Amino acid sequence: MELATLYRLIGLQPEMAERLERCRTGRSFKPFEPYLEQLTLPETAQEAYQSLKELLGDDPDGVAMLYCQLEAVKRVHARYQEKGIPERIFADTMGCFPRFLAECEKKDGRMHFDRGWWSYRQTSMRLFRIGALEYEFRTQEGEQVIALHVPSGVDLSEQSVDRSLGQAGRFFRTYYRDYEYRRYVGTSWLLSPALRPLLPETSHIRSFQDRFEIVREYPDNKEFLELVFQVPGDTPYAQLPEATSLQRGVKALLLRGGTVGAAYGTMERPEYGSGTAVPF
Repeated sequence: MELATLYRLIGLQPEMAERLERCRTGRSFKPFEPYLEQLTLPETAQEAYQSLKELLGDDPDGVAMLYCQLEAVKRVHARYQEKGIPERIFADTMGCFPRFLAECEKKDGRMHFDRGWWSYRQTSMRLFRIGALEYEFRTQEGEQVIALHVPSGVDLSEQSVDRSLGQAGRFFRTYYRDYEYRRYVGTSWLLSPALRPLLPETSHIRSFQDRFEIVREYPDNKEFLELVFQVPGDTPYAQLPEATSLQRGVKALLLRGGTVGAAYGTMERPEYGSGTAVPF
């Protein structure tokens, strides 16, 4: 797959595609070749990212790191094809890159890439987006589990989440039959019990929380600030936007001295289907 084809498939912003081309032609990436291959392997991807970060040195707006990771994505496409994984899942999974760029532009006022510390999961086929949710292979306290992640801007209605879980059940039974797991786990601001008084009974966030048994709370976690308000995390509370009812409720909570934090929850793996196929 050519890089230009990949960029179109995942919906990469044309502005960033041009910057990546200038980056590619402006320096030699040959010394980084071994690390690009390592980015595609679950057992070496994290270490490869750390090595690349050191070797790339000064990397304005993370463009060189983004180029390296998309080179790895181009290579891993062949592995998707070998396993027979649908192109839609590949495109949705790697669509994290333009999504991250858009989030950074909204938050900071400029398009840049700051998620290399996370996206090596996608480049190494440890994480897949299936419908509304993302699913990551993880071992926790010696147990194989699937970690759930909620991309920004997704539909968290019961129907949407049910559909994603059904598709995921089919996905893992089809392409990773040997991976035995019985639980989904998740750590997120979306699971924080502090949100419940701010939400109506019909809230999709509340219905999502209801799927989990909350095991631990992390009141000091501040990630919700950027995720709820799309602003830098050090923005004074009084200056936080109030464009949505959730933003207004969380802002009022913060100004009263409260916080949202995050929580860790678990969910038993739903039995897949009732004989009805769930298409990808």
